[in-house]
Amino acid sequence: MRVLRWNELDATARTEALRRPAQVVGQEVRATVADILEAVEREGLAAVVDATERLDGIRREDPLLTEGEIDAAVARVPAEVRAAITAAADNLRAFHAPGGYTPYLREVVPGLVCERAVRPVRTVGLYVPAGSAPLPSTALMLGVPAVLAGCPEIVVCTPPTADGGADPTVVASCVELGLRRIAVVGGAQAVGAMAFGAPTGQEGQSGGIPRCDKIFGPGNTFVTEAKRQVAGLQGGPGIDLPAGPSEQLVIADSGADPVWVAADLLSQAEHGPDSQVLCVSDDGKLLDAVAAELDRQAAELPREETVRAALEASRLVLTRDLQEAVAVSNEYAPEHLILAVRAPRALLDDVEVAGSVFLGDHTPESLGDYCSGTNHVLPTSGAARYTGGVTLASFQLSMTVQSATPAALGEMGPTAVTLARAEGLEAHARAVTRRLEGDAR
Repeated sequence: MRVLRWNELDATARTEALRRPAQVVGQEVRATVADILEAVEREGLAAVVDATERLDGIRREDPLLTEGEIDAAVARVPAEVRAAITAAADNLRAFHAPGGYTPYLREVVPGLVCERAVRPVRTVGLYVPAGSAPLPSTALMLGVPAVLAGCPEIVVCTPPTADGGADPTVVASCVELGLRRIAVVGGAQAVGAMAFGAPTGQEGQSGGIPRCDKIFGPGNTFVTEAKRQVAGLQGGPGIDLPAGPSEQLVIADSGADPVWVAADLLSQAEHGPDSQVLCVSDDGKLLDAVAAELDRQAAELPREETVRAALEASRLVLTRDLQEAVAVSNEYAPEHLILAVRAPRALLDDVEVAGSVFLGDHTPESLGDYCSGTNHVLPTSGAARYTGGVTLASFQLSMTVQSATPAALGEMGPTAVTLARAEGLEAHARAVTRRLEGDAR
């Protein structure tokens, strides 16, 4: 990889250096997704079953795993993996528990009380990918805050394995959290099932995949496009955030270990050929060493072809100093940011935008992906400029509540009347004046 010298680039070249790989959703993908969603909305479960057979080669008349299938899947997971799942879940619970909305109450004037009430989202759907690699960690990242929030109804959708079941580690992660409503369905048909509902049995009976108020989880192009389409429907579900390809930026100083820096970059590059990684440093020799390590370590990886494709759109950037390196990062707004510097906390205050930040040489991004306790469902494609990742609050609703005594209405009512008439909304004004004037007819 060639080192880009930031101070030798003009504004156009800088913009190009930080450009993500083009994410083109072709008309064929849009049309295919729209057709699947239309069929699921019209036909329900039958369309979900047919799409799963056509696209995945698996036909299950009822996509929900039975209790026997769940127990059998968990029994196939090695004890050390189950222990790791428990340890990761414990850390996630500890970190996320205090992160929800806080109810509060204020008496803004005597007799006029305003408050915030917090409720869980009633029905949530969690999508756990299992394409090129199953992601039990995603089941934990989504399931822990959903359970902590107290969501009354939670369904997990995950693509089928070759034998028609679900990946055992995904199932074990769900069971760790007490989630046993697991549907073996993936792709756009899974999103459609969660958006419109795909019930089983007689009308009015509980079963199958419920219509969800909000859908969470990453996925491939078809899943992402399906989430986008259903979220745009009138009365459609909410979604967590638009999930794009993985990305990581490492700021490294002269004391950083190029072996470790390269390993961090490759950990995200192996997600997919459209992933992107950047290393920004004030030390040219360090960047040269990282470039050599990337080439050497990539050759050792099972997913070498994927990694090398991702590296084609990746960057090594030389800056004047570390403060300029942080400025480059803020412009890029990375999903993951590693501060591989001697004094990482000294730089942290200058970091304005990033999905998740990892401080120092001994905090690889992989910890956040699996077990540190933070969440790995994070904003990509520059969305860190305006939103954060999934938290407990993502599974909650915040309602405002107010109550007024007659005296409080007498004090604040005229203010409402004045503003309503300033807006030309006389009915608004009269909803107050009729009370103030005692008109109860």
